[in-house]
Amino acid sequence: MAILAQPSADGQELHISIQGRFDFGAHQEFRNAYERVEVTPKRYVVDLRDTTYLDSSALGMLLLLRDYAGGDRADIRLINCNADVRKILAISNFEQLFSIA
Repeated sequence: MAILAQPSADGQELHISIQGRFDFGAHQEFRNAYERVEVTPKRYVVDLRDTTYLDSSALGMLLLLRDYAGGDRADIRLINCNADVRKILAISNFEQLFSIA
């Protein structure tokens, strides 16, 4: 499992890629990805293209990111979700909290 964070050139957006299993074992690495960047982005993109597994603790981590990014005012997109991940997000009603593409 690897989590990579890349701010945009202008610092307005943070792109976070999650590779492999997104579960409790990724908790600290995921938090570091958005808390320890040198910019304060206005938008977050979580790329789930290479995410093979997502559990309830991952859903909680996404909610923590949402709180950190401003709660209801947060601009967070979850992109490149495979069918299994999209199903978990739909069951959890995350489309009401995040933009899912």
